[in-house]
Amino acid sequence: MNDEAAWGMEERFWLGSADDNEGVLSPECVMAFAEPVGILRGSAIVESLRSAPRWASVDMTERVIGRPDQATLVLAYRAEGTREEADPYRAYCTSTYRLTGAEWLLVQHQQTPIH
Repeated sequence: MNDEAAWGMEERFWLGSADDNEGVLSPECVMAFAEPVGILRGSAIVESLRSAPRWASVDMTERVIGRPDQATLVLAYRAEGTREEADPYRAYCTSTYRLTGAEWLLVQHQQTPIH
């Protein structure tokens, strides 16, 4: 996957629907968020996506891509997301994708809020 496609996939996780995202989540995916969400794994991630309000926009800056091998892609960035009638949300984020067969699947995502 080239850099542009990687960042496009990451942006879709912020802005896409739960159905859009479910197809690119590894069944073993692990996500970590600040309280009250905490750590999510597997099907709990999709359930959380279905119940959470979706983002109206996201701006990803300070972008870094790591490629430890040909089948692993790590993204790190600063995000600023907006939702209707809410203050902007700012966080440092990481996501790890793994090439499984012919498709890239998200295996890890973490957010550290910036206060």
